[in-house]
Amino acid sequence: MGSKEETSLETLKKNYAELQKKHALPSFEEMNQDFGIDKACDFEGELLIREIRRFITDKISNYMRLIENLINPVNVPIFVFSMVKMLDKDDKEALSEMYKKLGEVEINLIAVDLVYSEENEAKFIKDSFKVWQIIKKDLLKIIGKVKSAKEIKPKNNDKNYFG
Repeated sequence: MGSKEETSLETLKKNYAELQKKHALPSFEEMNQDFGIDKACDFEGELLIREIRRFITDKISNYMRLIENLINPVNVPIFVFSMVKMLDKDDKEALSEMYKKLGEVEINLIAVDLVYSEENEAKFIKDSFKVWQIIKKDLLKIIGKVKSAKEIKPKNNDKNYFG
């Protein structure tokens, strides 16, 4: 592939390294694994830190909606409803706690989004990264439980077949 793509990614990594050093942000690799910030290599604006924050908030918002659907399954796709049926009380309580934490992130986002400050953007990124590390671990446990419950389901026998 062309060197332009490599150059823009390298430029992004260099610019991120400056922000990381200045604000003690997580590593580029960690941020990229969790939030896909390498897509910002096409970003040509001056406020890279704001763009990185947007990648975080997009992912957090998507997972917040998923968790909301699992907690309160109204007009959800059948796929989501089948997951809900496999959750027990403890799972739902854990999801409620995750939802609360993600809601706090969303509220913090509003404050950060209203008035730009590089320091506030950096604090939001660090705080959100920490919250995400907890959420993803807890959510992975629940999803693993749902996945294994689907695999354990007994197979249909042919006793009811009338054809």
